[in-house]
Amino acid sequence: MQSDTRQTIVRLLSTMASAKEIDQYLKRFSQLDAKRFAVVNIDGAILHDAREAEATASSLSFLQQVGLTPIVLLGAAAGNRFEFSAEALNLKLVELLEQQGARATSIAAGIFMAQTSTGNTANPVATISAVELAPIEASFHAGSIPVISSVGETPSGQVIEIGSDDATSEMVRSLQPFKVIFLTSQGGLRHDTGRRIDSINLSTEYDQFVGKTYGDGGFTFKIEQMRELLDVLPMESSISITNPANLAQELFTHKGSGTLIRRGERVLRATSWEELDLTRLRALIESSFGRPVVADYFQRTRLLRAYISEHYRAAIIMTEEDGVPYLDKFAVLDEAQGEGLGRAVWKVMREETPQLFWRSRHNNQVNIFYYAQSDGCFKQERWKVFWCGLTDFSQIEKCVAHCAVRPTTLIDAETRQ
Repeated sequence: MQSDTRQTIVRLLSTMASAKEIDQYLKRFSQLDAKRFAVVNIDGAILHDAREAEATASSLSFLQQVGLTPIVLLGAAAGNRFEFSAEALNLKLVELLEQQGARATSIAAGIFMAQTSTGNTANPVATISAVELAPIEASFHAGSIPVISSVGETPSGQVIEIGSDDATSEMVRSLQPFKVIFLTSQGGLRHDTGRRIDSINLSTEYDQFVGKTYGDGGFTFKIEQMRELLDVLPMESSISITNPANLAQELFTHKGSGTLIRRGERVLRATSWEELDLTRLRALIESSFGRPVVADYFQRTRLLRAYISEHYRAAIIMTEEDGVPYLDKFAVLDEAQGEGLGRAVWKVMREETPQLFWRSRHNNQVNIFYYAQSDGCFKQERWKVFWCGLTDFSQIEKCVAHCAVRPTTLIDAETRQ
């Protein structure tokens, strides 16, 4: 991507996040093998809504402009009229993409080799026997977005519709993409209350969601299926469920705009420094903050509890001050930001820490997250003091006073997520 184009894109995205965040994601995605960037699964029904169809084409075209070419897998919409057919939907999306200035290639068949059952000739059941990647690679070589229909081709040349879930699963197995994206009208999974689920770390939260069914804009999601999908992918891969209009925000910001599902990491819990690898923990803190920890940090800090992801990519360190847990460090490696890993560690910590307080510098970008998680905030000259679960005003006053005089353990440090 040319530098002037990149700068223009960063400016456009800067309304959603900091330039640092955007650059971080662009760099991460651009380092991938081209066809490993993303498989985008689109329910065909979206294309029958003019606004969502335009948003879909605009978002996919935008990705091509920033040098990222998604592989688009188009599921068939329900209906019997010609305009609902897989081929017609495919051509419609290609036309919309070209109207947005993107290059796109219609691949209506020839990707999924299929076998059909012989038990019911009227409605044969198709199973995928192989995935042919040559047409996709040819599209990439031409600088074009491949738009693939969820249809299989039998040895006899018969073209038969296959399930979008099966097509996605086999495509993912073959390509090992960094992202699997479902574009839906609702834009994410929802709690029973209707509130959007922003992220799910399967290593720590699977039991909370297993057995539930989520319907979202033409797709039916089960956490068991999401886990099976992620189990065949590298650890860094993830699934995003989002609205077409919000695809860029989901991909290029830590906050996102949908539901992010990752296999994630287990969260380790410790109550003494002896239980931890202090060399790795020090490296995590210093890398995350970009500053060294004072030499005697672990000796001078009386640990209450530590919560650390199993690969030492995120950590929370807590002490106790005047009987109240104090969040001393919240560190997440840059490479892990946006994965939901920090939130996963935070959730585990909060499950057994109903009351706590902490401080953060005024210019800390994580303060947006802190405001959302806290019950209150007091602004000092150098610090913002946050707390959760504290209702006694005199106790809050003590916590605020403690933060004003507490010495720092990082050279020119600030709390960062």
